[in-house]
Amino acid sequence: MKNLYCIIMAGGVGSRFWPMSKTAKPKQFLDVLGTGETLLQNTAHRFSKLCAPENIYVVTSEQYKDLVAEQLPKIPKENILLEPARKNTAPCVAYASYKIHKKNPNAVTVVAPSDHLITKEDVFLKAVKSCYSKAKAEDCLLTIGIKPTRPDTGYGYIQFVESPTEEKDDRIKKVKTFTEKPDAEMANFFMKSGDFLWNAGIFIWSTKSIINAIEQHEPELAALFRDEDNIYNTAKEIDFIKNAYVSCKNISIDYAVMERAKNVYVRASIIGWSDLGTWGSLYEHIKHDKNHNAVVGKNTMLYDTKNCIINVPKDKLVLIQGLEDYIVVESDGILLICKKQDEQQIRNFVNDVKVKKGEKFV
Repeated sequence: MKNLYCIIMAGGVGSRFWPMSKTAKPKQFLDVLGTGETLLQNTAHRFSKLCAPENIYVVTSEQYKDLVAEQLPKIPKENILLEPARKNTAPCVAYASYKIHKKNPNAVTVVAPSDHLITKEDVFLKAVKSCYSKAKAEDCLLTIGIKPTRPDTGYGYIQFVESPTEEKDDRIKKVKTFTEKPDAEMANFFMKSGDFLWNAGIFIWSTKSIINAIEQHEPELAALFRDEDNIYNTAKEIDFIKNAYVSCKNISIDYAVMERAKNVYVRASIIGWSDLGTWGSLYEHIKHDKNHNAVVGKNTMLYDTKNCIINVPKDKLVLIQGLEDYIVVESDGILLICKKQDEQQIRNFVNDVKVKKGEKFV
């Protein structure tokens, strides 16, 4: 699998994980699970079982260059691709794909976020290998789909039909439609129908196929990142990319390509996946005590406290009495105490803090 490359998207801010996740050091650079490894490191180690360090690329913001280099010292410095602005996932994918294709026209890439949790790693790697075989042999775009375990309104959904041709892997299905985050009634319908999967935002395709798709469906984007003067992998690349990002629109790869293309497939997988989008999603993946509290922090003392998620520094003594269904997080002198059911308001809290207390706290 020498032609397999990995593109890790690591430019997000993760404001819903405030106060641990801040603009200066977002959640992908943090050990939010208390395992001794950051989410970015966890993602890179997972993919190191599929490809060599020189085939792993990280796309991130300019301000996180040193963080990536520090946390992933085995990855060549030139494989850290710096976005001069946040413009969503389509420009990110275009940049990395054109650059890798210039280096290896036979490349097949797996594109993945840096901050997702996958507990069944062997199952995941098997799924990627299967998708790699199809992407190498055919002009197609593949994504990983997760069998829903609940009617979640926070995820996008993929509807599938049987593939028109016989697949070596019967878990690979033809995509019929993509649906953005549904309301509760629609999510229930999707769950019961049996032909919908959660969209994990993990993609596998050859650079040739994704470049063809971008050229077809987003020609303006393609024109900005297309390298007709052999600029990629030279000293001129930085200025070339800065100019591209000034002009390119803010658009996701889902909207730009996946929802429009006809050659899209999904591989149904049960990989122990979570996008770790909120403190509540993290709660499910941390060991619980006898009162169903998920605790990260060695010096916590709990009394009459149930169903809480608590994340505090290991050197800080924290005593909590009488809380139920709360989020308690302390980081860098900032303390958040919030009802679990109201965690979607954390983004609003962050905006309020920015306005009333200043940028240094966010």
